[in-house]
Amino acid sequence: MTEATRTWTPTHGDPYRGVPYRPARIPAAESLARAAELRERMDERRTVRQFSTDPVPEQVVQDAIACAATAPSGAHQQPWTFVLVKDPEVRRRIRAAAEEEERVSYEGRLGEEWLAALRPLGTDEVKPHLTDAPYLIVVFQQRHWLGEDGSKRKHYYVDESVGIAVGMLLSALHLSGLAALVHTPSPMRFLQEVLGRPANEKAFAVIPVGYPADKCEVPDLIRKSLDQVLVEI
Repeated sequence: MTEATRTWTPTHGDPYRGVPYRPARIPAAESLARAAELRERMDERRTVRQFSTDPVPEQVVQDAIACAATAPSGAHQQPWTFVLVKDPEVRRRIRAAAEEEERVSYEGRLGEEWLAALRPLGTDEVKPHLTDAPYLIVVFQQRHWLGEDGSKRKHYYVDESVGIAVGMLLSALHLSGLAALVHTPSPMRFLQEVLGRPANEKAFAVIPVGYPADKCEVPDLIRKSLDQVLVEI
């Protein structure tokens, strides 16, 4: 049975079983070239809030989600669910609920310090990206494993695991030529209800996906340089 045909089942309590891992070693010159190209391409990634309504090949989005699902996770428990929202009416409901929460936040719930941090980004409570982008990926954390018989097992390092998976998702989308935004309306409880998710799942982020609008603008921001983020010892 190949990896492609094996189906995941819970491994809690199973004995260790090792398998060979012998990836081909890339020559140093090729490795350096790949790393430089990747660094350049990733530096072009920007968070986009102005999306085209043009359709996007669904397989590209599904492949990006598949890449995200290869992320490492605590005890390999893979505590994530990716809900791909295509239905325009469901996206409309999500936007309406999100904008209501954002309106309350921008009218004072966020506090002045947070509002001041957001000001250079030019954001407000109006979220057209939730309906303009052809897809929304709503990422849920699985706080615990829930069996068909109602049994539960705790998941470990859930925040860290799902955060890594989302980072890999954003990278895969960008490298596939798509734009994205990590949107985190607070609170996000309405997403569980709108999308009919089980009680063991908690919304982590809403990610609109598509092409940038023809007249898309992004904030004039500067990333920290490598020497500002790297410490060598």
